[in-house]
Amino acid sequence: MSKRKHHSQELAAAKAGISVRSARRIERDARLPSQKPRRYWRSRPDPFAEVWEAEVVPMLVNAPRLQAITILRKLQDEHPGHYPDSTRRTLERRLRHWRAMAGPAKEVFFPQQHEPGARGLSDFTDMGELCVTITGAPFDHRLYHFVLAFSGWEYAHVVEGGESFEALSAGLQNALWQAGGCPREHRTDSLSAAFKNLHDEEDFTVRYCALLAHYGMSGTRNNRGQGHENGSVESSHRYLKEAIDQALMLRGHRDFADRAAYGEFLREVVMRRNRRHAGAFRIEREQLMDLPARRTTDFVEDEARVTRCSTFTVRGILYSAPSRLIGHRLKVRLYAERLDCYLSGALVHSAPRASRAANNRRALDYRHFIEGLKRKPQAFKGLAFRDELFPREAYRRTWDELEGRLTQRDACKTMVGLLELAAREGVEAVLAARLNALLVDGRLPDLKALREEFAPHQSDCPVVSVEIPPASCYDELLGTEATA
Repeated sequence: MSKRKHHSQELAAAKAGISVRSARRIERDARLPSQKPRRYWRSRPDPFAEVWEAEVVPMLVNAPRLQAITILRKLQDEHPGHYPDSTRRTLERRLRHWRAMAGPAKEVFFPQQHEPGARGLSDFTDMGELCVTITGAPFDHRLYHFVLAFSGWEYAHVVEGGESFEALSAGLQNALWQAGGCPREHRTDSLSAAFKNLHDEEDFTVRYCALLAHYGMSGTRNNRGQGHENGSVESSHRYLKEAIDQALMLRGHRDFADRAAYGEFLREVVMRRNRRHAGAFRIEREQLMDLPARRTTDFVEDEARVTRCSTFTVRGILYSAPSRLIGHRLKVRLYAERLDCYLSGALVHSAPRASRAANNRRALDYRHFIEGLKRKPQAFKGLAFRDELFPREAYRRTWDELEGRLTQRDACKTMVGLLELAAREGVEAVLAARLNALLVDGRLPDLKALREEFAPHQSDCPVVSVEIPPASCYDELLGTEATA
């Protein structure tokens, strides 16, 4: 406007760096658009005026969650040619206005102010979308996730099975001992590991009640189907998985040598996130209750008899055991990640705990059957659980080739020999790579050649002859020493 005093409108606009049209608008009214009162007017007649009260409103009253596109399609079917797709935005605006004026009440979210040391939250989250692999094989797992509501301090623990009490107990106790104290309240959703879920009122399981009593915490849960009520941990799921995903991208690949390496990777990610909450955690740490003198049990006990097939069943899953345990009844302790078998108080067998996910009810170790199959190799052909004995896909594909191109006797003998070589010499992975290469070339494995390549060769010990000198030599040495 100062330039307009001495120049024409076109020149003043050019000096101000605006268009002539904007200069004219500013000259008429110098107020900003946000400072002007907004005027509502229709640029065209309402296309839904004739059917709004008669047809649209009754549909909304009957089903308030109907979408605009659904109503528009129905109107198009009943009134051909009257309501093109270009009227969709108009209908959406009218629906939004109707819901604000006459629609049903919406759920209100109440922000909470958390006190330090008052509440800790536990939950499980699935990690399948991150596509993590262990030695090239997909790693199907989830995370146990614990968060302190006030400070946001968190702990994460890998869980391969389901949301069992053992996983909840182990993860919660690890989190409490790492935090160095206990919150006054522990909150979860309706986990079957913690709640019986048979009635509307809170009904703790006996084991979960004992776990809470051991640490002096009270237990609560959110209303069923209302996951946002555990927002402190639910929202943290997303941010934690995003942090893990970003760290995997920086790492360059998503494969790990073993589960321990993956667990260490997760621990570093969580520690980096916890550094941001260090100040608030120091405040909350002072308000946490003291830990008890020791941890409580994080396992359940069961019993199982080892059958003559060298297998036993626990929680609907078939496991294998060394053949020397056939006929014995074992005391089995089930942890979140493993099961330990005891005989007369002595630990005699330990194995990773399996999950019934994807209807997988067998967890067999081919090493337990090698000795028996060596004596009866032909039994491999019709073995009921034969497919569960292949440690890797390469062995399964090799068996298919052997079965199709050799006699039953030679195929079974070769396959059992390959499994024995993998088990005894600890070359399961490298032997699988060699078998894959042979399959690509269309060749069958030569068991004798593979044994010479992978089995250690016994080195011949040299023959050492030791000549024992006569005792008189010592007399001569003593005499020489005396004269010196």
